[in-house]
Amino acid sequence: MAETNLTLSGFKNRSDLHIARKVWHVAGVFTMFLAWWFFPQWLSMTLLIVGWLMFVPADFIRQKNPEVNRTLSNIFRPIMRSSELNRLAGTSYLLTGAVIITICFHKHVVGLSLLFLAFADPIASYIGIKYGKDKIFGHKSVQGFVAAFFVCSVLCFLFLFYNQVQEHLLVVSLFAGMVGAMAELIPIWKLDDNLTMPVLSCTGLSVLFYFFNYYSLFQ
Repeated sequence: MAETNLTLSGFKNRSDLHIARKVWHVAGVFTMFLAWWFFPQWLSMTLLIVGWLMFVPADFIRQKNPEVNRTLSNIFRPIMRSSELNRLAGTSYLLTGAVIITICFHKHVVGLSLLFLAFADPIASYIGIKYGKDKIFGHKSVQGFVAAFFVCSVLCFLFLFYNQVQEHLLVVSLFAGMVGAMAELIPIWKLDDNLTMPVLSCTGLSVLFYFFNYYSLFQ
């Protein structure tokens, strides 16, 4: 028992604000977006797959090797949660989700979904932890949902405006906000939302953009 207590000391729980983790999340996913948007697609996908190969296998290995687990957990202590000590880290799910969407979806859908993941997810989490009194699913709250909806709507508006797509701009932005907020909210089995959010966002945005015939408008 003493060993377990020593291992858990200094790690944040899901209910903690954990600002360092949120800053890491925003910086990491926004960097993915920049690479996806400004690099050639083959290069950004190659970098993403290389990142996946460097991190995810090591994350699996540490589950089987206590010494490796101890070493890596101490290295990543500032951004790890206590719940990740004996299960895959959120970064493994995030990288897996990013690989899936870059392979399966349109460039603009992937770009906007990465923006949702970079900003809406941590902001909704922050608002939910600090002000989320009305729970919906588990730790998810009405307040966090509203924050995600607002952030995703604004991001979609700015993204479409930047890409010179102005037809039905406000309506599509509000629908996209709902897509992003629902993707952040809805639990899929026991999968981490770093995996489910980008996949669900891309799925919903693909349907939305198809319905409004946006693919013909993207340059």
